[in-house]
Amino acid sequence: MAQIAAFRGILYDTAQAGPADKLLAPPYDVISPSERDKLASLDPHNCVRLILPEGEGDEKYARAARLLDAWLAEGVMRRDARPALYRYHQTYTYSGGAEGKTTTRKGFICRIRLARFDEGVVLPHERTLAGPKADRLKLMRATRSHLSQVFGLYSDSARATDGPFERVEREAPVLEGTTLDGVTQRLWRLTDETAQRQVISILADKKIYIADGHHRYETMLALRDELRKETHSPRSSIEYGTIFLANMDDPGLLVFPTHRVVHGLAGFDRALMLEQARAFFTVEDGPKPEAAIVRARLSEKGKLAPTFAVATADKLAYLTLRRDVDLERVPSLKGPEVLRTLDVTLLHALLIEQILGIDRAAQEKQTNLRYVKDTAQALAQAGEPGVQAVFVMNPTPVAHVKAVADAGEVMPQKSTFFYPKLASGLVLNPLVPSEDV
Repeated sequence: MAQIAAFRGILYDTAQAGPADKLLAPPYDVISPSERDKLASLDPHNCVRLILPEGEGDEKYARAARLLDAWLAEGVMRRDARPALYRYHQTYTYSGGAEGKTTTRKGFICRIRLARFDEGVVLPHERTLAGPKADRLKLMRATRSHLSQVFGLYSDSARATDGPFERVEREAPVLEGTTLDGVTQRLWRLTDETAQRQVISILADKKIYIADGHHRYETMLALRDELRKETHSPRSSIEYGTIFLANMDDPGLLVFPTHRVVHGLAGFDRALMLEQARAFFTVEDGPKPEAAIVRARLSEKGKLAPTFAVATADKLAYLTLRRDVDLERVPSLKGPEVLRTLDVTLLHALLIEQILGIDRAAQEKQTNLRYVKDTAQALAQAGEPGVQAVFVMNPTPVAHVKAVADAGEVMPQKSTFFYPKLASGLVLNPLVPSEDV
């Protein structure tokens, strides 16, 4: 199953570079242009300059490579002398469900032998988009590095993987800082080879489920295939990707929904949409309440049957799957039973594709569909000019993510939002074809 390995990562030397608060950044795909400017202004060495480099066309990728080389030459970043597994804690406060509760999500960063999805070792749960993969491939190719991690999950109900890290967790972190999202990021090195072997052994019979970073993983595979011509060893570093692994049984694991905003659709008619939806759903229509009420009502209804809401400027309707509907007659829902139990799959198959006519090609191009994560923002956007409807979702449970992946199926893109996002700039994974793992 999963083959993981310690590695000699590239880390910031905070004695040279300054505090980690000013160096780390969110993943590239959640950074707006204004946020990029803010991050870049924090410090000349903020990693946003690597993951979202400046420049026109392909020149920006070469610029990132030159910048990384310069930081290594200056000692701002250094490659570790000994292979390590990197213990990673993210401490955050979430007020959406448990007011003021502070939680720590735990996991570790390692290398993992790259495997195609059809090999059944690393499993996806979402469809991907072509554009981001082309961009990330050019950046990885230029820098010869994995600049950030894929987010993976494994099942360990006994939480046996926590034990080997207990000793290093009692020491001072090698990197610690609070990022702009208010999350405290802490990193330790586990260099003890006996403890490393314990972790590697525990993971040896596990499947890995991608929680976030499907595009990055597929890009790592593509670059591996490109670089194979430069090596003759099956243990070359190019055969491995870098991944953050978290236990799906960790109580610090939190999943948010991602809401759908429909815009620019010719001939959109709310009343007609709801009338057609009644073939599959019971519809409870009324005025649009505040976000907290919507979240609570969706959660309550979602415990009984798949449910989502559709908001417009001043109205909101809850759509709950009818018990008498034969979903196996819907072509896009044929297959494993789990597909017919997921809110997001039913929304896309029955409403977005069948009733509204937004096919998968249009979804990939985001022609008539965009995404927003915050419920209050989603409801506010329902009243903006050009917005025709906003579908408000419950979060997808981790158990459903696992079930979909185990069934060999995928959900629509942006079906999950694991919170908090991993910080970029913690550990870089250098790709050296002549270097064996």
